[in-house]
Amino acid sequence: MDIRRPDIVSTTLADGEEPRGTPTRVLVVVPVRSSRRGEGADAPSRSATAKRDEAVGLAAAIDLEVTEAVIVTLNEPRPATLIGKGKVEELAGLVTVHDAGLVFVDAALSPVQQRNLEKAWKAKVVDRTGLILEIFGRRARTKEGGLQVELAHLSYQKSRLVRSWTHLERQRGGFGFLGGPGETQIEADRRMIQERITRIERELEQVTRTRRLHRQSRRRVPYPIIALVGYTNAGKSTLFNALTTGGVLAQDLLFATLDPTLRQMRLPRGTKAILSDTVGFISDLPTMLVAAFRATLEEVIEADVILHVRDVSHGDTEAQAADVKAILGDLGIDQATRTILEVWNKVDLLDAETREAARNRAERHEPEARPHFVSAITGEGIPELLSAVEDKLRAAHDRMTVTVAAADGATLHWIHENAEVEAREPLDSGETRVTLRIAPAKREQLERRLAQAS
Repeated sequence: MDIRRPDIVSTTLADGEEPRGTPTRVLVVVPVRSSRRGEGADAPSRSATAKRDEAVGLAAAIDLEVTEAVIVTLNEPRPATLIGKGKVEELAGLVTVHDAGLVFVDAALSPVQQRNLEKAWKAKVVDRTGLILEIFGRRARTKEGGLQVELAHLSYQKSRLVRSWTHLERQRGGFGFLGGPGETQIEADRRMIQERITRIERELEQVTRTRRLHRQSRRRVPYPIIALVGYTNAGKSTLFNALTTGGVLAQDLLFATLDPTLRQMRLPRGTKAILSDTVGFISDLPTMLVAAFRATLEEVIEADVILHVRDVSHGDTEAQAADVKAILGDLGIDQATRTILEVWNKVDLLDAETREAARNRAERHEPEARPHFVSAITGEGIPELLSAVEDKLRAAHDRMTVTVAAADGATLHWIHENAEVEAREPLDSGETRVTLRIAPAKREQLERRLAQAS
């Protein structure tokens, strides 16, 4: 028995394997609250149409065949079924008409709601969290990614385990036993899941230690870290490929890439840096996924510059940006003190009028926070973006003047490789006076070299 995913539609294929048979037919149900009570007055509005399109995109991300996408207006969520009884019956008819084997409800369902809807619709039901977990399970390619996804799956399924044992009776047993066979099996299976969770957590602790060692080794030859973050399908991977020779998968698909990628890059004035591509964010991202991928996202937490990539051509770009900022806050990133540049990507998709309106919005920002217009496809705006990134890095560098001995050519070479030389003056003594800008971590290395040479 596979205790990891007893309740999720499995569509994961092995590398190179082609889909076989007909894809699962799915009815997409998008509950939308009729009011926004409890949300801030300044919270960006997310349109029902955009929510529906995103839900369809999530289903398409694992090759489900969407038969119809229905927007359901909610006045108040029902504890038993989330949506009202009449709408449940109406959707049951659609499930039958479309012969749908799966219903995707684009909301967080409690175990009771999920079970009641499955009974009413006579089809398997998966909620937003479950489908995102399934997508992540398919996208993970590294051992670390697989462990993180499995941990999130197990945490999600643990509270819903009773649903996979409906074939066992829940009745009092004889001979003084209070629990029936179903209860006994559930408890045993729950223990198995907890044991597996404990083993995965230990393995991920080792992954975290390994990543920490890698970061420490990079600090010894310290290159600044530039991290790409953004809503899923904002074009981060395409931009990553444009800035490096990364070769990361880039498709018009939600969560096209999952595992993090790091590549070295060189900025316009010669500064070397490491660019990190991370998993895309999404609204209502399951908290268990944020926790599971925290080791991966530590590259963002420790980055010197964060590039927040936005799809400026998307109708809900403001709401998407708010979701990304909320997740950065959950990661403990103080956005008021960190160096974050907004990158408005996909400007090539804007017509002249929309582009002008976007530029007007950008001009209303303070100069230091003004967004950068780029197209990862055409290359528009990328040189200016790289210059701005280098300026931000240089602003954090120390300016100093050093004197290098005539025989210490190795140190002079090191300075040119690891610092920005502003002036170089030969002295009558044969020594060389160098005025330079250097990162604080590298300054310590330079001072040690000079002390050893003296």
